[in-house]
Amino acid sequence: MKVMVIVKASPETEAGVLPTEAELAAMGNFNEELVKAGIMLAGEGLQPSHRGHRVVYGGSAPRVLDGPFAETRELIAGFWLWQVRSMDEALEWAKRAPFAPNDVVELRALYDMEDFGEAFTPELRAQEQRLRDQIEKND
Repeated sequence: MKVMVIVKASPETEAGVLPTEAELAAMGNFNEELVKAGIMLAGEGLQPSHRGHRVVYGGSAPRVLDGPFAETRELIAGFWLWQVRSMDEALEWAKRAPFAPNDVVELRALYDMEDFGEAFTPELRAQEQRLRDQIEKND
């Protein structure tokens, strides 16, 4: 199963405070463990929301809102994409991550094609597979 690990923003990440050398080294070591275990598929940190935008749909045309955005606890500072056997395994890895007290991560399972049932027709499955193959080819 694939799991997205969402690193929640904090007042420090939203202020653009970058990690120290020691924090970068600790996270690099953790990421190395994830890669060696075949768990980590992707992972990135995100710039503060004042550099971001939101697109709001509805009405005659989508609207673009420029950051910063309120409610830091609802914002994302980074993410991982992990391939694990179960959510329990993902939780065990998340507990080992070198975060500071009061930092928060959220784990969310990604949908598999099978989760969509009959609505995901053979034609739609084929289209999805073609797109995935193209993405992989572009890497």
